[in-house]
Amino acid sequence: MNERASLRRRILVTLAVIALFRLGQTLPTPHVTVRAPEAGHPLRWILDLLTGGGLTTLPVFAFGVLPCLAAPRLLRGLIVLIPRLAALRAEGEAGARVLKRYQRRLVVLLGLLGAVGVVVFGGQDVLDGAVAVACLTAGAALVLRLTEVITDRGFGDGVRILLLAQVLAVLPAEFLRLYERAGWAAIAVTTVVTLSITVLTIVLAQGQRRVPVQYAKRMIGRRAFGGTPTYVPLRFPQANSPAVVAAVLLSVLVYYLDLADPRWLAVYFVLVCLFAFMRAAAAQDMTKVAGELVRVGGFVPGIRPGNWTAEYLDHVNRRILAFGALCSGVVALIPAAGLALLDGGPALLVAGVTLQVVLVFLVSVSLDTTRQIESLRQQRRYEPFLR
Repeated sequence: MNERASLRRRILVTLAVIALFRLGQTLPTPHVTVRAPEAGHPLRWILDLLTGGGLTTLPVFAFGVLPCLAAPRLLRGLIVLIPRLAALRAEGEAGARVLKRYQRRLVVLLGLLGAVGVVVFGGQDVLDGAVAVACLTAGAALVLRLTEVITDRGFGDGVRILLLAQVLAVLPAEFLRLYERAGWAAIAVTTVVTLSITVLTIVLAQGQRRVPVQYAKRMIGRRAFGGTPTYVPLRFPQANSPAVVAAVLLSVLVYYLDLADPRWLAVYFVLVCLFAFMRAAAAQDMTKVAGELVRVGGFVPGIRPGNWTAEYLDHVNRRILAFGALCSGVVALIPAAGLALLDGGPALLVAGVTLQVVLVFLVSVSLDTTRQIESLRQQRRYEPFLR
């Protein structure tokens, strides 16, 4: 009964936060005039994708989770440039807490800068502009708190859950536009695209290359410890950012090039593969993994510890990354090709990315939630034995 009550409470917390988030994305900000791009403009689709339609209507939560998404990436760049931040990262848990506090402040700062930009772009006077800046900045700070509530008391990562909610909010209008243009063919193509992306996403998320690892035996008294074989799981880290960046780069050329030409789908595929490989390679450090194996007394059978192990793991990992990048390109190409069959128009790539982001996030959030529920069930099951 306690287990069911805990699961029910987490589900209710998650749903309540999502409802509050969507309410904040419908409440208008006072003293703000909206200058949204026209409905067919590619920039309109990009803004809707990143903010859930917030920057086209400017509610209190106008920026959605965009500051929460941008702050960690900006902080990682600052860590590389500022030695003090790099030293904090090397301090372990204490430094991580300080960096987390800096990240929160950076989210609020990004919300403030965005609010000032909106007010300047809208041309409000000083008093009305100050009220609008205060409301929009407070909205960004409140969204940050909502993501933390879901992460701590609900299911899954709060930023990903709310991002999925805001993307789902803009998807019905896109489906309606496709249905008005192509009729029932839009439903058939969407069904095929949905099933294909779901299957490929699950295979890519669950797949891994297990590199065998052996631990050296140690004698403590008359008993031998260690020597148990295990493995290092290497997998491709999934992300939607390569497809988004590639679509943005191609969409800004819409007035100079004919993106309806099918050859640009090949360019889009190559860009997604390239960005996916670069992002995954930058996110994984095999030298650190090899050093950790040396620290705990582990080694790959047949490979000398240290630099030799790092080179071997890097060789295996690059092959995995190449295959994963190719799969990411295929996943990104499926919705774009499907919409091309329906004559998606100038916003073809961005609409395809919107569909891809929704499906990939839906699958990944479902997998993460399932793992979290199973982990909680196992914890409750073995809790009496740990007392």
